[in-house]
Amino acid sequence: MTATATRPVAAAKVTATRPSGRRGDGFRQTVALSVLVGLVAGALVLFVVGMRNPLYEGRVGLIASPVSEQSGSAAQYGEVVSLVLPALVELARSPSVLAEATSRVPDGPTPAELGANISVELVPASGLARLSVRAPSAEAAGALVFALAGAIIDADLLQPVSTLRLLDDRADLTRVAPDWPLVIGLALGAAAAAGVATAVLRNLPRSGRSAEDDAVRAALESAGLRPAAVLRGDDPRLVDRLQMLCAAAARPAKALAVVPELADRAESLNRELAAKADGTAEADPAVIAVARRGRGPQDELTATVGVLPENTVLVAVVLT
Repeated sequence: MTATATRPVAAAKVTATRPSGRRGDGFRQTVALSVLVGLVAGALVLFVVGMRNPLYEGRVGLIASPVSEQSGSAAQYGEVVSLVLPALVELARSPSVLAEATSRVPDGPTPAELGANISVELVPASGLARLSVRAPSAEAAGALVFALAGAIIDADLLQPVSTLRLLDDRADLTRVAPDWPLVIGLALGAAAAAGVATAVLRNLPRSGRSAEDDAVRAALESAGLRPAAVLRGDDPRLVDRLQMLCAAAARPAKALAVVPELADRAESLNRELAAKADGTAEADPAVIAVARRGRGPQDELTATVGVLPENTVLVAVVLT
């Protein structure tokens, strides 16, 4: 009886400092880990996509002009241009034109490589075509697009009533890859998705455990105690399980209610456990905390077990 009267006093210091910090630490750890994973994911996307070889596009225009102003030539010019100019798309990719274009650029690509990086855009009802060539450098893109345009002009596709001529004196050069606004957007999206996924996974109940179990374990951790078995009050074999735990601890059982409303349930458990005990154990009792069920923070449990003496053994928490 004397030991029982002194226990609450001996650990009163613990209660004032333990309950507040650990859940906040867990939240901060989740935030820090989510931010770290997000930064790593964003940096990885930036590295993989942003470090690709640069690609430039050179564009020039070709326009069809009539050869003469003789009577009837205007009608022939319109017919020829409308019928023949669409063939410019295929002419630009013909082996002879590609070979001629690559021969005009020292250290240029092969005809097959050039053919895979060109595009031809026809402007309807205008006699205008736009040639585009992509290359690893701006200088190469400009040189290749002019070489391709020259080879097409030399092919005299629209003779004898029309001819093609360059519309631009300088190529319009644009860097097309990597597209930095797109890369940055992808990196930010990947970082946000990775961070959110990490936070969600960190807050999911672990395999084989419920949110109630996690709340109990968080309460015990906040009180500075090791994890204990979490049992349900409606378990038909509850008393047998508690008896086995107390036998493993070599101590008699003592159920302790964490709130006054559960005092009757704790006394009922004490009577049932005492009825099955052999009455030989003389060590200090092993504590069984009786708490309310719920997924929220178990502050009452933290406060109750936090005032137990340091040598107290908590074997189980019964949720009822």
